Amino acid sequence: MDHFQYRNRALFCEDVPLAEIAAKYGTPTFVYSEATLVHHLSEIQTAFAPAKPIICYSIKANGNLSIARLMGQHGAGFDVTSGGEFHRALRAGPVGAKIVFAGVGKSDAEIRAALDNHVYLFDVESEEELHIIGKIAQEVGRKAAVALRVNPDLPPKTHAKTDTSVKGVKFGLDIETVLEVAAGVVGHPGLEVVGLHMHLGSPILKVEPYEQGCAKALQLIAALRKQGHPISVLNMGGGFGIHYRQQEALPASAFAKVILPAVAEAKCQLVLEPGRFIVGNAGILLSKVVFNKETGGKRYIIQDAAMNDLIRPTLYDSFHRIWPVHPGDEMPECPADFEAAIPGTLVQDVVGPVCESGDYLAKQRNLPAMNRGDLLATFSAGAYGMSMSSNYNARCRAAEVLVTGGTYRLIRRRETYQDLVACEEDCLK
Repeated sequence: MDHFQYRNRALFCEDVPLAEIAAKYGTPTFVYSEATLVHHLSEIQTAFAPAKPIICYSIKANGNLSIARLMGQHGAGFDVTSGGEFHRALRAGPVGAKIVFAGVGKSDAEIRAALDNHVYLFDVESEEELHIIGKIAQEVGRKAAVALRVNPDLPPKTHAKTDTSVKGVKFGLDIETVLEVAAGVVGHPGLEVVGLHMHLGSPILKVEPYEQGCAKALQLIAALRKQGHPISVLNMGGGFGIHYRQQEALPASAFAKVILPAVAEAKCQLVLEPGRFIVGNAGILLSKVVFNKETGGKRYIIQDAAMNDLIRPTLYDSFHRIWPVHPGDEMPECPADFEAAIPGTLVQDVVGPVCESGDYLAKQRNLPAMNRGDLLATFSAGAYGMSMSSNYNARCRAAEVLVTGGTYRLIRRRETYQDLVACEEDCLK
């Protein structure tokens, strides 16, 4: 569920009209619902409660400090994939929150910093990385707790660019060789192999991949323990799908139904790394129509949000629902099916100002005629929107606003032209 609803033909986030936010902070702006964020975290906590899980919010989905801090205040730890994300997790707090460090290319400096800051667990992606972590841990007088990330070689299950558990991707240790790698570090003075990690990709809309992954995990855990590794953690990653088109996503309880039995059988501490599931439907991208254009037999709505603000449609051919903040009297407040023909609409592309033909948020979409200055809402933009945004075309990145009931506050100011050149001016000759 989310807390974006139309009331009297105006879109609200919780109890705040989005037009009010646009008037105060301008556009494009990402707007987040605190109630939705907390609800989705709570849904996972409740669904997996029998396992007393460690839920590590995935910073890569949306690392805004205020959002991360909110997650920490409600009991989450953090999943990070870089030193920068680790820094965000530490700044967000609370002190002592469990941090799991994933990613295929951790630098020596990042590994040292993580050890210095009491990282809970490294998700290890390659044999060489495993030995480097062990070496650095010895140098700093620590023993690193690691989970071996295994690629279970499952059938394709999501977009090819975000499917991380099929053969031939860069992620994880091959399931055929992981035991051989693990055998080489039994008794290592700088390492303690305490866990097994599987992240299957994202977004996943079926439970079968988790069921298949858990079955393979149980076999590997038994074999690793037989080698002498004290396996006590099963990290099943994240990847649970969300509502992009309609109501296609499964509840957290559906995934818990297939994961919890494996956790109980393995007698392990469950770790989960959700990001999109928590923040995806909790955010919208608010934009304003700049121009309308008709050319080559096509109609275009040119608005001020672009691929540099939300790159998912360009990068993944992703579908996001888009609808006016104030639909006309003859339009539905919120269509039941955004892909169906809607009486009175026109087939239009929603594009931005960036100088690329790939700069679009929607293609061939049934939308009302729009006027210059009208507001649009692009839904399900809370995950991988701001975190993947850029300054391409020297565009200033958007503002971010968090709504709590009837109040709202800026949680990231809009960038300025001065921000664009701040890292370069000191280097001018």
